[in-house]
Amino acid sequence: MACGVATAGPAAAADYSKAGENVAGSQILRHEGVRSGSPRFDPAAGQTLGHDVSGHQGAVDWGQAAGAGARFAYVKATEGTGFVSPQFDQQYNGAHDAGLIRGAYHFARPDVSSGAEQADYFIAHGGAWHGGGSTLPGALDIEYNPYGDACYGKSQADMTAWIADFTHRYLAKQRRSALIYTSTSWWKLCTGNAGGFGDTNPLWLARYAPDIGELPAGWDKQSIWQFSRTGSLPGDQNYYNGPMNRVEALARGGGSSA
Repeated sequence: MACGVATAGPAAAADYSKAGENVAGSQILRHEGVRSGSPRFDPAAGQTLGHDVSGHQGAVDWGQAAGAGARFAYVKATEGTGFVSPQFDQQYNGAHDAGLIRGAYHFARPDVSSGAEQADYFIAHGGAWHGGGSTLPGALDIEYNPYGDACYGKSQADMTAWIADFTHRYLAKQRRSALIYTSTSWWKLCTGNAGGFGDTNPLWLARYAPDIGELPAGWDKQSIWQFSRTGSLPGDQNYYNGPMNRVEALARGGGSSA
């Protein structure tokens, strides 16, 4: 699988100079910061610990991560239509080899190409879902633009349409609904708090605070909560909103949330 910045096609002229450092939550941290206090985690109440990584972490010691309690992981695969993480194979396959259920995520660039084109690129470069119970459905990381205007120069209606274009194409090709990774503040700012995705796309919420707080419109619960950028596991720390059998069900295709 090719890695790095693409050199051909219509996306070649796009700016990918920050792609190596654009990761799930990097811009949310920059814009929203961290609220004081520790998140409440109670495995007895049915929460499952996981994490997400990117090329920024380099080669991950997956045996150590599993030993520290990780049960699932998401790995950055792509950005826009011109960047594939050079660490994707080691991280994605390594997580599986260590016994974690793993999935891939795509850093959205609505300024570069259509949602459908980016879904195709993501699927072709690691974002496909595979049956068998070891692969989580792909996730769309949609957050503040690291290259300029927070909403990528799009109106709220156009941004909502772009997200729908991506998620519809992913569903059509994979027969699974992609997760949507975002923050409530970005969602309100750039989609006008669109409520049309909660019944179809599981929510992966970013909020660095002691509690979940307000959810974006349309969702009555989150499936995954990214609660911290640092912790005992490599990369970002996450809780699945349910016990391990719900993570397994999501990987098999039999459920989306707690």
